[in-house]
Amino acid sequence: MTAELVRGQNHTLPQTRLEIRISAGTPVVAGATLGDENGRVAGVEWIAHPGSPQLHGLEVSRQAAADHRLAVDLDALPDGVHRVTVLLALPLDAGGPARFGAVASPFVAVTGLDGAEIATFTLTGLDSESAVAALELYRRQGAWKVRAVGQGYAGGLAAMLADQGVDRAAELAGTIQEAVARGLARSVAPPPRTPEGDRVRHTPAPAPAPGDGRPPVPQAPPATPPQPEPLAEPAAPGGPINYAHPRRQSTAPPPPPPAAPPAQPGQPAQPIAGDATGWSMDERLYNQVWGMFEDLARAAAAYRSAVDFAESRMDQELERTLSDPRSRIGGAGDRAREEARAKRDELTARARESLDRDLTQLAAESAVVEPALPAPYAGWDNPVWHGYRVPMEIPMALRIGDLHLPESADLRIPLLVRLPLERGMWIDSGRTASEAAALAGTDQLRRLAMETAVLHAARLLAVYPPNEFTVHVIDPAGSAAGALDPLVRSGVLPSPPATGAQGVSSVLAHLTRRVDLVQMAIRAGAADSLPPDLDPAEQLLIVNDFPHGFDDRAVTQLRYLADEGPSVGVHLMMVADREEASEYGPILDPLWRSLLRVTPVADDHLADPWVGHAWTYEPPRTPPGSAVLDEVLARVAHARRTGHR
Repeated sequence: MTAELVRGQNHTLPQTRLEIRISAGTPVVAGATLGDENGRVAGVEWIAHPGSPQLHGLEVSRQAAADHRLAVDLDALPDGVHRVTVLLALPLDAGGPARFGAVASPFVAVTGLDGAEIATFTLTGLDSESAVAALELYRRQGAWKVRAVGQGYAGGLAAMLADQGVDRAAELAGTIQEAVARGLARSVAPPPRTPEGDRVRHTPAPAPAPGDGRPPVPQAPPATPPQPEPLAEPAAPGGPINYAHPRRQSTAPPPPPPAAPPAQPGQPAQPIAGDATGWSMDERLYNQVWGMFEDLARAAAAYRSAVDFAESRMDQELERTLSDPRSRIGGAGDRAREEARAKRDELTARARESLDRDLTQLAAESAVVEPALPAPYAGWDNPVWHGYRVPMEIPMALRIGDLHLPESADLRIPLLVRLPLERGMWIDSGRTASEAAALAGTDQLRRLAMETAVLHAARLLAVYPPNEFTVHVIDPAGSAAGALDPLVRSGVLPSPPATGAQGVSSVLAHLTRRVDLVQMAIRAGAADSLPPDLDPAEQLLIVNDFPHGFDDRAVTQLRYLADEGPSVGVHLMMVADREEASEYGPILDPLWRSLLRVTPVADDHLADPWVGHAWTYEPPRTPPGSAVLDEVLARVAHARRTGHR
């Protein structure tokens, strides 16, 4: 079964002879680097690129193309290799796009030699970057795995190579681009599109084995997920449904606003809100938040690396000292230990000092950014909610919680997800390994999980225009009546929460019918023929206490909604303890993997896409005693009834 990866996710590779297939909407340069245990590239002899396409166990294309096949034999790689990083870059001086944000999202698939997909990754979210580390194959405890990376570089190929420790990276990047320029005349044109928007599908031909001397044959792309079309006018009532973001542009965004006045000598620059590129203030703030997220990830990574180095250096010095028998006599050994520890402490203190400077700057930036956030990005304690009005357009993103690291527990980074939702959510009501979960009882965790689901649903209802988002609830045993009270009492639900087996069956049949009808209408190009009783709004189904009240047919329908629903605006929010659904075995594994897992209490289960830190996720909460949730839902309900904000 194919693993559809997202940034930071990994998957075990079942075999060592592989193909890596790349499909893009424009010619790109494909290459790969070989890294050691720390991901460092030993030299140019460990880099495969169009000017030097073959290494032991690895072969890449000799030219820029819209589609690539890379052949990899992990068993044939040099002994010191622990990581293979697949790189993509846009060719220079080719008259084509200069940034990945202006082209369709590249699609990468790791397959066996028979063409069967093992793992896939769509590189979304790129903007000004002209080079990207797409994915990496890495060895961990004797087993090879693949990890989706998606790390872009606005500085291009030179910046990407330098980040991997390559000496004279700019010179090597120029050599690669020169080799690419010589082969551009042979590059494959972007693939045509079918009426449904998918790329044309062809039967793939086998790629050459590494080192067999044959150049890779340019191939048509493998089957890829449909890509959103560029900016389109909103559909008229009853017309085609367009789930592309209404403000997505295909040209470069304007630069950030003028910076704050220069800082005094010796003082850090004063941060300002919206100090990022974007077409609007909301987009600038979105990009700035993600920039803060990345800055904190990299600052913590540098600190941890420095501490590890200091510890390793101390161990090496002690080992060298104690290996000499003479040092064990008298006070020489004690002095050596004290000196080694003093050096360790000095290096650690310097690393902490550097980290504290970065944390201070990020904290100052957070202090000006948080109050400036619009309602969709803001916490429930932000005063922006007191002046809330129902919006007239869909925002770019939605806040679903906060993230922090142990080095900076007080510095919280908003966790923003793009809208429309690309995947559903699973709120884990089970007992996790976190301290907060250990202190909570089973019933309390279930209650908190459902309250978290209500807050997520309320925020989704609040950020969409009137009647453009609908929430359904399945609560088979009626156990979540208390948590659901704000939604029920405000009147934002189209019908009461479904209970019992009949209620479960009715809601699932209704949403399954909607998915079927919209899919058929889109395939037939007849979206105007949808039944008049079909709700055109996006749909969210909250399922409490799964799998209680679900028979085999209901489970099958739920999996169908998880697989097919997001593409036509039907999303799941599962509130469940996975252990309680273990009786279904691996049949539900695709369901859990398709959903973004969050928790009702603090838990360090999320990883960033840059260095893979384990971040502590904090779920949303309303301030104690606050009526902000009831007030917002009341305004949403009024707008749904009257059509007025």
